[in-house]
Amino acid sequence: MIRSERRNLIRTCALALITAMLLLPLGGVAQELPAAGERSQIVRVLLSRLGLTDRMDITLISPYTAATQEGVNMHFQAGSELALIFRDGALYLYYEGMSLLVGQSLTLKRDALEDQDESGFRLTNYSALYRGDLQLDMADGKLRPILSLHVEDYLLGVVPYEMSEAFPLEALKAQAVAARTYALRKQDASKAYDLVDTTNDQVFRGYLPGKSQTERAIRETRGVCGFYKGKLAQCYYAASNGGQTELVETVWPTAEDFGYYAFGDDPYDVENPASVVRAFEMKKTYAASENAPYALRKLLASRLADALEARGYDAAPESVRVDAIESVTTDTPENAQSKRMTMLHMTVRISGRTRREAPVEMIDSDTEEVSLFEVREPAEAPTASPAPTPAAEALAQDAAPTPQPTPEPTPEPIYGPFTAIEEAFTLDMPIFPDAESALSLDISGNYDNELWSVVESKTAYTVQARRFGHGVGMSQRGAQWMAGAYGKTYQEILAFYYPGLTLMRYAEEPLTLTRPEEALSATAGPAPSPTPRPTVMPLTQQPQADQWIALVTEIDDDSSLNLRETPDLNGNIQIRLYKNQRLLVLERCAEDGWVKVRTDMAEGYVMEKYLTPEES
Repeated sequence: MIRSERRNLIRTCALALITAMLLLPLGGVAQELPAAGERSQIVRVLLSRLGLTDRMDITLISPYTAATQEGVNMHFQAGSELALIFRDGALYLYYEGMSLLVGQSLTLKRDALEDQDESGFRLTNYSALYRGDLQLDMADGKLRPILSLHVEDYLLGVVPYEMSEAFPLEALKAQAVAARTYALRKQDASKAYDLVDTTNDQVFRGYLPGKSQTERAIRETRGVCGFYKGKLAQCYYAASNGGQTELVETVWPTAEDFGYYAFGDDPYDVENPASVVRAFEMKKTYAASENAPYALRKLLASRLADALEARGYDAAPESVRVDAIESVTTDTPENAQSKRMTMLHMTVRISGRTRREAPVEMIDSDTEEVSLFEVREPAEAPTASPAPTPAAEALAQDAAPTPQPTPEPTPEPIYGPFTAIEEAFTLDMPIFPDAESALSLDISGNYDNELWSVVESKTAYTVQARRFGHGVGMSQRGAQWMAGAYGKTYQEILAFYYPGLTLMRYAEEPLTLTRPEEALSATAGPAPSPTPRPTVMPLTQQPQADQWIALVTEIDDDSSLNLRETPDLNGNIQIRLYKNQRLLVLERCAEDGWVKVRTDMAEGYVMEKYLTPEES
C-alpha cells in the first residue's frame, strides 16, 4: 500500500513537472513581465539606403490599393509590377502599358487576402520582402519612399543585420529588445517618418527568410521593451565598446536623465576574440636593409621635417630610415577611470639622407643648329605661278605642321647615403586625429573614441585600438560572449548594460488590413519575377605586368562600393560600384589597404579588402 501510494505520488509529480515544462516559453524560465499598456506599434521608415533618385521599380507580392493625392484609388493584384517615376516635378505610375499622372504623392496600402503566405512588395535589385505600406513623395528633388509597418515586422529586417544570425539566442533576444525599444521611442507623429534605414538609426533591409534563430528571438520577446521611470528608454548599442562602457552625456552632451546607464569596465567585450581590434606593430630594431612600415616613416618625416631639414637631410618618407624604436607609451586619459588615452609618445632613432636635384644638361650655343626639316636647293628657278587666293592661303596655313619640341624627361634626384643621426627623437602627439590617422587605426569613423593601449614584447611595440562605435549601452560582442561563454540570459545581459532599466511588455496590436471588393481580387495576377540588377560598367582592357582583374565581392547584394578620387576615406566619391563589377587593378598604393583601379568608364581608388581576384 505504501509502495503503491509512493508510485502514484511520483507519477503525479512527474506529470505536474511535464505540464509545467510544456507551459514554459522556449529557451528559458517563464517570467511574467509588467504590462506596459497600449501603444501604436506601427513605425515609419525612410528607405534612404536604396539611393533612389527619380525611379522606383517594385513587384507586389500581395494585393495593394494605390491612392493618389487627388483621391483616385486603383487596386493591383498580387504579382503586379509597377514603375514609379519622378519627371518634370510630378510623380507618374506605369503598369503594363498604362501610365497615370499621380501628382505629388502616392500611397500603396496592403489589402487583406485569404491564404496569402507572403504580404508586401519587393524592390528591384534585392529579393527582400518589405511587409508594409508605401508612401512615395518628393523631397530635395528626389523620390522619398517611406515604409509603414508593424514594429515586429520591422525587427525582422533589423536584428539579422545589427547582430549575426550565428550569435547565441539570448544575445539575439537582448538585441531584439534594445532595437524594439529604440524604434518605438523614435515614433513622432509631427515628422514625416520615425526612422531611417541606416546606422543613423538602425540598419533595415527588409525580410529575408532563413534566419530562424533571429525570428525565434523576436517571437519570444514580442512586445518586450525597456523602461526608465515609466517611460520608454533610449537603448543605444554598438558593435564593441573596447572594454569599457561609455556614458550618453560623454558622447552626446544632453540634459536628459540617462540614469539607467553606467560607466565601467566590460570584461566580456575584451574576452571576446571577435571584438574589433586594430593593431600597428613597430619593431624595436630594424636592419639597415629593412624598411619600416611606410605609414611610420611618413609619420616621422612629417613630425620631424624641421629637424631633418635643419641638419641638411631630405624630409620625405623615402629618405627616413628607422633604426630603432626605444619606447612607445600612451597617457592622458579623459578622467581617472577612463581608458580612453589622448596622447601618444614615441622615442625613435633614425637615419637620414641628403637629396639634390640632377643638373640640367645645357645645349652649347656654338654648336650647329639642327633643323627639324630637310632643306633642299631647287634644281632650277621655279616657274611663276598664279597668286594663291585668300582661301587657299588659309587652307595651306592650317595644313602646315607646327614643329613641337620633344619634352625633356624629368631628371631623377641624386640621393646621398643614409647616415645615422646621433641623438634620439621623442615625439609627443595627440592620438586624435594625428596618430590615429597616420597609423590607420581609426575604427569608428564618426567617433574619435578608440581605446588605445601598447603591448610590448621582446622584439616590438604593438599599438592596439579597440572600440567599434560610440561605446554607449550594450556591446554586441560583449552580449555574444555573455550568452555564449557564460550562459547569461537576455535579462541579465540587458541588466549589465542598462542597470537602471525595467522590462515591460506592450499589449499585442494585431494588424487590420482592408479587404477589397471580391470582384477586384477574383483573378490572380502574374507570378512575381526577379528584376535585373543595375548594369555594371564594361571592362575590355587587359592587365599588363603587375596588374590583375578583380571583382567587387565583399559588399552586400543591395549595397555599393565608393570609387574615390584619392586613396583615403575623405576622398571625393566619383561613382558607386555594384557587386560583381569587374575592375582592372593598376597598382597597390603606398597608403595601406588601397588600390588604384579602372574600368572603361572610370578610374579611381578603392579599398582592396572589398575585392576578390578573378579566377583565370
